[in-house]
Amino acid sequence: MRPREKLIAQGEKSLSDQELLAIVLGSGNRQHNALDLAARMLQKHNGSLRFLREASLEELLEEPGIGSAKAAAVKAAIEMGARIVGDVRWRRPIKSPEDVTNAVRDMAMEEMRNYDREHFRVMYLDRKGGLMSMEDISVGGLHSSIVHPREVFKTAIKKSAASIILVHNHPSGDPAPSHEDIEVSRRLIEAGKIMGIEILDHVIIGENTYCSLKAKGII
Repeated sequence: MRPREKLIAQGEKSLSDQELLAIVLGSGNRQHNALDLAARMLQKHNGSLRFLREASLEELLEEPGIGSAKAAAVKAAIEMGARIVGDVRWRRPIKSPEDVTNAVRDMAMEEMRNYDREHFRVMYLDRKGGLMSMEDISVGGLHSSIVHPREVFKTAIKKSAASIILVHNHPSGDPAPSHEDIEVSRRLIEAGKIMGIEILDHVIIGENTYCSLKAKGII
């Protein structure tokens, strides 16, 4: 069964990464069909789709069999997914530790677990615990992100946020907090106390898993 037919018959969740990518590519070329092109792209990148998020249009064009139309379709599909994940126009209520981890899982995990660099984000909440927005603060290297209290709280002050949730990913896939993660959390908590902005949690995202520093009793 072809990927498009399989999706119609069994639903999108039944498709493999190769089949999903083949549908986005749409067609093959004279030498290879879309499934073959998708397989070659995945094999080149350790079988992971995460490279699609970080790859530039120019890098995609370097893939064998990928022209401007296919590269543009891939980038458009990735951007659509990112915008859906980041759509926080509603004020989702955060009332408990479970609400915190659920919000992070639903709104950040699927996207951030695929990054090959550490990304640091902050969720900003109003005085009633409503989630106002989620903002990117910094992008680091392979093993660390650089974040300064000034950048974290600048937006909090602009939005009159009463509390915030810290979120970042570990490209290694292991969400266990490092010594640096713990120190950054404690430094930001102290800065928040001075400004009257509470840090509810710091959640680290790994590969299909996460770690809440609050739940671990670390902060």
